[in-house]
Amino acid sequence: MGFFMNIDRQLLDQLIDAALKEDLGARGDVTTDAIFSDDDQAEAVIRSKCDGVCSGIYLLKPLFTKLDNAIEVIPKAADGDRMEKGTILCTLRGKVKTILAGERLALNFLQRLSGIATMTSGYVAAISHTQAKLLDTRKTTPMLRHLEKLAVVHGGGCNHRFGLFDMILIKDTHVKRAGGVGNALAKAIAFRGDDTELKIEAEVQSVAELDEALKFDPDRIMLDNMSLDDMKKSVAIVKNSGKIAELEASGNITLATIAKVAETGVDFISCGSITHSAPSVDIHLLIV
Repeated sequence: MGFFMNIDRQLLDQLIDAALKEDLGARGDVTTDAIFSDDDQAEAVIRSKCDGVCSGIYLLKPLFTKLDNAIEVIPKAADGDRMEKGTILCTLRGKVKTILAGERLALNFLQRLSGIATMTSGYVAAISHTQAKLLDTRKTTPMLRHLEKLAVVHGGGCNHRFGLFDMILIKDTHVKRAGGVGNALAKAIAFRGDDTELKIEAEVQSVAELDEALKFDPDRIMLDNMSLDDMKKSVAIVKNSGKIAELEASGNITLATIAKVAETGVDFISCGSITHSAPSVDIHLLIV
């Protein structure tokens, strides 16, 4: 738990194909085709217009070379690098048609992913004086989860489960339907059997539910929307119990509150806003 699944290159290829098809359609960039010939060559730079952390550089070469294998794509920054206003992220050399056809899509990816990396880095900095690690969630854009979770890593965060298939995470809806967190955990443990690589996490909403969950030795317990005092009590209970369950805090985590949550002694803090609410950063392309 707290991992990143490498991006499937075939999936990335398909994503870029679909994005280009959406933008270019069957006729291509009719504006650029009307104005420029195949002989028109240019150099362009992709440049940041603000401070932040970049993510998505890895997409630029496969994107532009799909349009034209002859184009030169020269990265000037690496994913995870800090950027300032005026930082050149990449240089492009080739046909004007190619550069302009890929411009918007390249910027859309960079602005969105760098926005996630930038927001993540701010949250990570806020808890850097503690041992807590920041986790993402499944609150991602459909079909962009690989890219957005990688942007979290570029921002210094860690990945929670990738999907529903790689971890048992018992949420409040499971608990209510199962008749309690203990019943849900008992069924999950029986389902897992000898597959110890399949980790089990249970969400609890009170100290009483934490006590019940601890009896079943889950790998991790999520403290959902608990008060700071109850989080501190939970940390002490687990420590004094001799159990090895990790503790994860979750629920309405903001930049203003995350430090105090981390200071309770929890191991992880999960935050959906770093992916679902990250503002895009300002990046542009200039032909020089």
